[in-house]
Amino acid sequence: MNNNAFGIDLGTNHIKIFNNADSTVTVQKNMIAIKNKTELFAYGDSAFEMYEKAPSNISISYPLSNGVISDLKNMETLVKYMLVDLQRGNLKPADFVIAVPWDITDVEKRAFYDLLKEAGVKAHKIMVVQKAVADGLGLGIDVKNSQGVLVVNVGFETTEISILSLGGIVLSKLIKVGGLKFDDAIRNCVRSEFGLMIGGKTAENVKIGLRDLEAQGKGAIVYGRDIVTGLPVEREIPTKLVVASLEEHFRTIIDHVKLILERTPPELSADIFRHGIYMTGGASQVSHLVELVADNTGLKVNITEDPITTTAYGLGRVIQESEFASIAQSAEGMSK
Repeated sequence: MNNNAFGIDLGTNHIKIFNNADSTVTVQKNMIAIKNKTELFAYGDSAFEMYEKAPSNISISYPLSNGVISDLKNMETLVKYMLVDLQRGNLKPADFVIAVPWDITDVEKRAFYDLLKEAGVKAHKIMVVQKAVADGLGLGIDVKNSQGVLVVNVGFETTEISILSLGGIVLSKLIKVGGLKFDDAIRNCVRSEFGLMIGGKTAENVKIGLRDLEAQGKGAIVYGRDIVTGLPVEREIPTKLVVASLEEHFRTIIDHVKLILERTPPELSADIFRHGIYMTGGASQVSHLVELVADNTGLKVNITEDPITTTAYGLGRVIQESEFASIAQSAEGMSK
């Protein structure tokens, strides 16, 4: 593959790009800010800083929804500017490997190809890899052998549960539960129990900091607007209340993991019993989720230190290691 090559993992919350030149992964918020409907105002982390704070003439949005591209034009703009930054303002012809979810339509898959073809990034070759397979590689698993592997990727809006074997996907299920549902549950809980409206960023910070707060025996300090007086106030939210608000969504993920396990062929089930479940994705390490999955399945749960970049580093292995090159498929036919 071309030395100038990139692996792209388009997550709803973050976009991750593996750069073959230095084997690093760049992570930015998958957000774009458009001023007066046409003018690019900010993108990535800069756009996220403005989120929930911008005036009405600045529209801030996620170009992805539930793991698929919902705003192709803005997604093209965001990808192009990130690649320009990575190449220091000088776009050169490059090869691209992009991760695509399994459980989406052919039209939705084709949008991933069209994105790079139409973004003006000088794409020489465009290849696609199933996201779950890239996850397996990023977790250090030899996905080309015959052992069964269960990978659970808990993302921002979706969770992808997949059984891998022989470099492909045996079973997979994409469900619309992820970090955003967790945030919404926290917001609804705070509103119903304390009469307080908090923003999405505040809920996300509570979710991320939950494990540390529990270890310290502290509640979560939040700021928001009292729904009765309309005035800004501060409240301390007990961590037990936060955990209780998340449990319903945790149970949904667990139920679907068990459903996939029930449908798994016996020989692959034996492999999974020996090796356990592999969990990744930005929302996979929310406090208590891993423990509940382990308790309810009776299986060991393997986690990674940096779940956000697992897929991108897996794409990097496809680019750099010849034995995994065959896992990538040409996306050329998707343009038709």
